[in-house]
Amino acid sequence: MDSQLIKPLLLTSLAGLSTIIGSLIGLMFKKENPRFMSSALGFTAGVMVGISFFELLPAGFDELGFIKASIAFFVGFITIFLIDFLIPHEYIGQKEKMDGKIDPKLLRTGLFVAMGIAIHNFPEGMATFYSSMVDIKLGIAIAIAIAIHNIPEGIAVSAPVYKATGSKKKAFLWSFLSGVVEPIGALITALILYPFLNPVILGYLLSGIAGLMVFISIDELLPVSKSYGYLHLPMVSFTGGMIVMVLSLVLLK
Repeated sequence: MDSQLIKPLLLTSLAGLSTIIGSLIGLMFKKENPRFMSSALGFTAGVMVGISFFELLPAGFDELGFIKASIAFFVGFITIFLIDFLIPHEYIGQKEKMDGKIDPKLLRTGLFVAMGIAIHNFPEGMATFYSSMVDIKLGIAIAIAIAIHNIPEGIAVSAPVYKATGSKKKAFLWSFLSGVVEPIGALITALILYPFLNPVILGYLLSGIAGLMVFISIDELLPVSKSYGYLHLPMVSFTGGMIVMVLSLVLLK
């Protein structure tokens, strides 16, 4: 394998498999911490929106111009919307809370969460891989953002599965499978698209990935963050995530 591909694939693997960290946290605590989940998801949304508007989309503007990059952005946005629409799935915090009682549908919920995360992790793997191909510093920034994003997702998969089955092995396995999709997605795209990469294609991909990440943030992460009942915490965390990501991009320049 080309040595240029090793670092991007390694970054993608580390980002995707950070769901394992969340899984272990989910197995350690019988009760989730709503404040932590709300702030973590809001923070992650801010990080992803910050990367999209301050780094990915400007890179698309540089390569393609404003109109083409904007079209690519909306193509990415609409594509992930169609995936969500055509393959319905449940997400963090939607049905797993019943005042501490075990919902008989809890296992199904956990598996739907895993499926939903896997759907999104495939293009997230593309984001980390292609960004790393353009600029390894940018790839590191995106990998960090996705890793932060994947930790609460790992909790969201393992907690309901564990509570429904009592099996730590099953809970860990589903968290692992939902995360491993990310490096698999990067590997597949690397093997298929790598020979055709050029600045124009990368410009389209980065702009489209920006649309994808913005959709995930506003359609899933922020609403779920607010669903925990904290009035201002999600937006405070969101703002903090954007600030941290902008500072990290400045430091990585």
